[in-house]
Amino acid sequence: MRRLWITLLTLLMSLQTAQAMNVDAFIDKHIAPVSDAIARAIFFSIPLPGGKIPAIILWVLIAGIFFTIYFKGIAVWGFKHAINNVTAKPKDGHDGCGEVSSFQALATALSGTIGIGSIAGVAISISIGGPGAAFWIFIGALLGMSIKFVEATLAVKYRRFNLDGSVSGGPMHYIAHGLTRRKMRWLGQPLSVLFAILCIGGGITGGNMIQINQTAHQIVFITGGEHSIFHGFTWVIGFVVAVLIAMVVMGGIKSIAKVTTILTPTMCALYIISGLIVIGANFMNIPHAIALIIREAFHPTAVAGGVFGTIIIGLRRSVQSNEAGTGAAAIVYATAQTKEHVSQGFVALLETFLTGVLCLFTSFAIVFSGVLDMSAVGKISGIELASNAFQSVIPFFPVILSVIAILFALSTLISWAYYGQKAWTFLLGEGKKRVVTYNLIYCLFIIIGSAMNVQSIIDITDAMMVSMCVPNIIVLYILAPEIKRDLKEYLVRHNMNFIKL
Repeated sequence: MRRLWITLLTLLMSLQTAQAMNVDAFIDKHIAPVSDAIARAIFFSIPLPGGKIPAIILWVLIAGIFFTIYFKGIAVWGFKHAINNVTAKPKDGHDGCGEVSSFQALATALSGTIGIGSIAGVAISISIGGPGAAFWIFIGALLGMSIKFVEATLAVKYRRFNLDGSVSGGPMHYIAHGLTRRKMRWLGQPLSVLFAILCIGGGITGGNMIQINQTAHQIVFITGGEHSIFHGFTWVIGFVVAVLIAMVVMGGIKSIAKVTTILTPTMCALYIISGLIVIGANFMNIPHAIALIIREAFHPTAVAGGVFGTIIIGLRRSVQSNEAGTGAAAIVYATAQTKEHVSQGFVALLETFLTGVLCLFTSFAIVFSGVLDMSAVGKISGIELASNAFQSVIPFFPVILSVIAILFALSTLISWAYYGQKAWTFLLGEGKKRVVTYNLIYCLFIIIGSAMNVQSIIDITDAMMVSMCVPNIIVLYILAPEIKRDLKEYLVRHNMNFIKL
């Protein structure tokens, strides 16, 4: 930890010099062309009747439909069992080998999934696709639940226990070991390495730099904007956050879980309570608003491309918000204390569902409050639309929204630090020095991200994070029969034979 602090202080002292060299201009000139080319390849769009949809998004949606059908609608019939699993009291201190409880694993996964996209992203989708987009956002979450079930189940089944008692798991492991067991090592090894590389890149950029940049600028905004004491000194915010994150992640998953178990429920409760206040204040509009959402979902009146346009917009936002298919959350599910890998798969259903519910609260607040101008549908309007909806009832909500946005970003920073760390040690091997090295690099990028304009790397960030779906989902298809057999055995043991798979 001492070396980490010394390095961070050294970077802090030299950051002003780096700013003087106009880092932004360098990035725009040398990195932007590369990132743009990669983004165009990853987000290649397929024309459909209602508009274009990125092939990578369609890839995830098809997987969601397939696994929902393959497991006979597990998101519905398995929901009650999922709640029972996550609320059950541990036996004799714990339910099996692992590092954290099922609830702590769920909270940590949620902290990495729930982000500002649940607010601004949903608002943008509704402003473009109309109120009906809210319906399809939630449908997308239901489809994503079955994918998360498979990811988490495989993560626990193929996890590895290290000499120090820690656990390593996630797509890297079930890709490599799962395919090796099926005599497909020739495919498993390169795909696992590819996934690990994408996970590290996505973690450092999307899970780190963009999050801290968003946090720093939000703090500047609520402390006076151009008159803020932090204006031009956002690196100070980055340094403070880097130290805080270092203190958390250096303690490993147990330390991370302790923080996220408090942070995640707090930020979700704060947002949901605010949403309930807005909904309650507009209770007279609820019947009309719900009817409007359902009608516009199937017969939109102000959306280019009609119903297909609304579906594409809603489902695309759903995939990007719940991250089903990326496999990132499976890394933390692997650490759960359970003797039955299928059990944690059920718990993972709740993550995607809760993400969808949070998106619904944003949608309901916007539609119920009446701030959405139907004549303006089709024009992009982001977080200000959501802010106006809440502010119509809670005058000081912009401050609350700023706090929520900061908490969302910080929680994402913590979770993705762990995801990237496990991908790093998968490639380079376990060991304290290797872990410290990665944490050091991660914290350095927190400071760098806070001090620069990251617009030029947003595209490559999205591309790297979403492209994790390619190697991951390929293997999910291959290992699906294996999980189905395990699920059948699990249902028999738990007297759940009412489902015939």
